[in-house]
Amino acid sequence: MLSNLPRDLAEDVLSRLPVTSLRGVRSTCKKWNRLSTNRSFIMKHIGKANAAAKNYHRKEFQVVMMIQYRVCLFSVNLLNPSIDCIGKLVSLDDVADRVEISKIFHCDGLLLCITRDSSSLVVWNPCSGQTSWIKPMNSYHKLDRYALGHEKKDKYSLRSYKVLRFLDDYVSRVKGLLREFEIYDLNSDSWKVVDVNPDWDIQYHQRGVSLMGNTYWFAHEKLPPAVQGQVRVISDIPDFLLCFDFTTESFGPRLSLPFHAFYGDTVTLSSVREEHLAVLFQQCGGYTVKIWISSKIEPNAVSWNKLFLAVDMKPLTGLGFQFLVIGGSFFVDEKKKVAVVLDKDRGCRGKSRPTRNIAYIIGKKGYFKQVDLGESIDAGCWPLVCSYVPSSVQIKQAAPP
Repeated sequence: MLSNLPRDLAEDVLSRLPVTSLRGVRSTCKKWNRLSTNRSFIMKHIGKANAAAKNYHRKEFQVVMMIQYRVCLFSVNLLNPSIDCIGKLVSLDDVADRVEISKIFHCDGLLLCITRDSSSLVVWNPCSGQTSWIKPMNSYHKLDRYALGHEKKDKYSLRSYKVLRFLDDYVSRVKGLLREFEIYDLNSDSWKVVDVNPDWDIQYHQRGVSLMGNTYWFAHEKLPPAVQGQVRVISDIPDFLLCFDFTTESFGPRLSLPFHAFYGDTVTLSSVREEHLAVLFQQCGGYTVKIWISSKIEPNAVSWNKLFLAVDMKPLTGLGFQFLVIGGSFFVDEKKKVAVVLDKDRGCRGKSRPTRNIAYIIGKKGYFKQVDLGESIDAGCWPLVCSYVPSSVQIKQAAPP
């Protein structure tokens, strides 16, 4: 029987399997389950996966997507445009099968997943299958913002991974401002309160992006509270990039952007090779999508390269087309000068709601392709994408609360 293979031979054979096949490996027998979660096996598996990726000469690469509340690994081919689901990512607790996920955040091969009902958080290493369910200090809130990061350490084994949770909104239930800033340390399994008095605001739909252990957001200056009976005119609000430094456990200064956005404009962020930040901008009522990539990015400083891509969507789609402010999750391929933006179908304005999840592939000289990602069952569930690099990072496992 295969399960009786010598350990060295079994490790060599099993390490050649894709990450999505590890679910079946671990359910075959206790021996293979122990083997596939061993650090030496994980390191060998990652090494072979990286070598295989290089042999493709980037013809294909992999990303993680959240579609219809399920988290899956996808293979992307931009030469002959296709985006195919490889399979669900493995987890010891089968989190992808049992629980619906509404948001995902990536850092060093770890995923922070937020459940659909906003009641639970789980940090998950799909490569090792380890999951750590995080109990709240008091409670979670549907308007919470989150980030996953780590202190600045050169060695993975020395890094302390942390989760930032914050809420800074006027809530009708309490008839006032609800402000909570907390940090969870995975090593110590403990929360602590962070003292923050922000003069800025990060809208709920804005998704932070982790780079080198820190997280960046698109933010704007906080508006003063509305006074009952007075009409407030909003004309021009300063906007900027904002970073949370997980080493100092503090927000940095306002960082410049290569554009100025107004209310209703689409602005989303993405990472490039885990080293640089990409920002997508589209004016409300406009048709041109613009993307810039940073040349330098640190918690206290940023500089931008020249415009990476500018695409007029009107002649490509035949209609006024704006990626919605709550959608527009994207990634770029620098060599091919293309971007892949996830959204919903917009073919018929008469539709009561979108019916398909779509990946829009846009590039220079009018390059435009659409890839159907499947049925949009829930109109309120917008597809998300993030980079994924297999990791040997070990996390303390904790069962669901």
